[in-house]
Amino acid sequence: MGATAALPVTDRFMEVLERLSERSVEDYYNPYQTFQWPDSLDEKQYWMTPELLTVYGTKHFEALDEETLQRLSRWESVNFYSLNVHGIRELLIEVIGRIHMPGFEVPSDFFHHFIGEENEHMWFFSEFCRRYGSKIYGSAGMRADAVWEPEVENFLVFTRILFFEELVDHYNSRMAKDASLCHTIREVNRIHHQDESRHIAFGRELVSLLFQRMTEAVSAERIREVEAYVKRYVVYSINSLYNPHVYKDAGIADPLGLRNALIADEARRVHERKAIRKPLSFFLKTGIFSDDTLPVL
Repeated sequence: MGATAALPVTDRFMEVLERLSERSVEDYYNPYQTFQWPDSLDEKQYWMTPELLTVYGTKHFEALDEETLQRLSRWESVNFYSLNVHGIRELLIEVIGRIHMPGFEVPSDFFHHFIGEENEHMWFFSEFCRRYGSKIYGSAGMRADAVWEPEVENFLVFTRILFFEELVDHYNSRMAKDASLCHTIREVNRIHHQDESRHIAFGRELVSLLFQRMTEAVSAERIREVEAYVKRYVVYSINSLYNPHVYKDAGIADPLGLRNALIADEARRVHERKAIRKPLSFFLKTGIFSDDTLPVL
């Protein structure tokens, strides 16, 4: 991790920073007082919108009975919040390491809001997992396959953060509005969506500036390598939703076989593309991606 030249800051970026910082103050809430955690959640009810389940749209969804689907939704829900816990922890480490680094002077004040809010998100997601699943599922991070220049490393850090937030927000916004889910689940998703809308707006502006700075500092070949890495990260992130431990906990036979079948099932591509539609569009619009093809991992 190294310092780089100052960001090519624009008036628009300054306006966005000021507006989002004000909203962070105005919308502040104390999560330790906001949530009323019931002793238990109804296990004969969906804990995740059925259309968001990893089996949806496949023959496996049709083959499972209602009780099994509800049980699956419980563990898919716990896995989703577990991924949030791990993702937030990693992004906090990266942002804290850059908060007062030369080159990040302008957004450093907003980073303070960001860090505080993300720490609170990590708390309430982990609280949900521990209370209602008695576990936080593990997660293996995706390793970098190269030693990157500082400009590239900084770009990749915030690009990964942005994609993670956009993917999660697709689920949050959908479940926050799903009246069939219990109040606790809707509230966890609603409040996270409220904060993430600010983080995504900030992330898009910052990633655009970091991309501009990176393209001025490294070769065209390096830019192509970066695109390939980000595409692999997109697929890796999607695949992390297909957790064999979830299928095992739901009582489904051959959990690893089911995971492999779902990842290979072309019927799932439509739903995956729907989940990443917004960040994919952003990557194409900014030139980060030259096309929308994604690799098979």
